[in-house]
Amino acid sequence: MKKVAVVMGSDSDLKAVMPAIKELKALSIPFEAHIMSAHRTADAASSFAKNARENGFGVIIAAAGKAAHLAGAMAANTTLPVIGIPLKSSALDGMDALLSTVQMPSGLPVATVAIDGAKNAALLAAQILAVYESDLATMLYLKREEMKEEVLKKDKALAEKIEEKLKD
Repeated sequence: MKKVAVVMGSDSDLKAVMPAIKELKALSIPFEAHIMSAHRTADAASSFAKNARENGFGVIIAAAGKAAHLAGAMAANTTLPVIGIPLKSSALDGMDALLSTVQMPSGLPVATVAIDGAKNAALLAAQILAVYESDLATMLYLKREEMKEEVLKKDKALAEKIEEKLKD
């Protein structure tokens, strides 16, 4: 199976990125995590993206806050799918990062998840890899079935909760 690169702009981003790492691990998807800056280590980031396919990666997840150019820098240097995670790290509560990540020029797409949406970034990476990995596709299907069952169970218990609240 191809690896997923999880690239973050700073070590301070690790807490926000951990849900992606935990999800990849839970799905037994091999990954590597790295710190790179689109601005401070531009050459290293460019080289990483250019060589990612040759180094066994199938997807790159790039997380950054504020100006959030990391995902775009990755996308500009690879044809692999790039998933951007805009991070809440400024006075603008991540809106600056969201807009920087989602507003890419034509021809250089970045799939963008919600602000601090690391878990969904990992699940999207898994779905991309599952196109060619049937075991992973099955795992994702079963995960969704579990989520469905949880909601149905909560729905069934809702009437009882309402009755209890009405007694108060």
